[in-house]
Amino acid sequence: MIHSFPPFVNSQTEILILGTMPGIASLEKQEYYAHKRNHFWKIMYTLLDNLPIAEVFEKKIQLLQANKIGLWDVLGNCERKGSLDTHIKNQKENDFETLFKEFPGIATIIFNGKESHKYFLKKFGQIKSITYYVMPSTSPANTMSFENKLKIWSAGFQ
Repeated sequence: MIHSFPPFVNSQTEILILGTMPGIASLEKQEYYAHKRNHFWKIMYTLLDNLPIAEVFEKKIQLLQANKIGLWDVLGNCERKGSLDTHIKNQKENDFETLFKEFPGIATIIFNGKESHKYFLKKFGQIKSITYYVMPSTSPANTMSFENKLKIWSAGFQ
């Protein structure tokens, strides 16, 4: 059984980015999107006009929070061989009812990949006051070019 991280959300959060479950590299480092070839941080830093990318995870989180962006995963725990979402089984979702009550400023959810959206929708459906965007996964398993991912992700930050 593997477990996701606690949410990186605060009272300023308006945009919540949701992955499915951290991959092996992230679990080992205890940091979101720790795999060297994952495009997530490069996309965030490019969109937020703040290159170069910080080395320290806490600085990355500070940048997101300064821009009213939070991070979490749809799943709280699951069984999975490897890092691919397609290998997930026996999953349990995180407690979003409590999160949205605690942080009512969240107005947008950006899903990092179709799988996170699929799991979220199955359990919680479309929440009335929240806009959803489904973005291409930033994972290296998604072979779409960085430029194309960036272009599509930028639509969620207009």
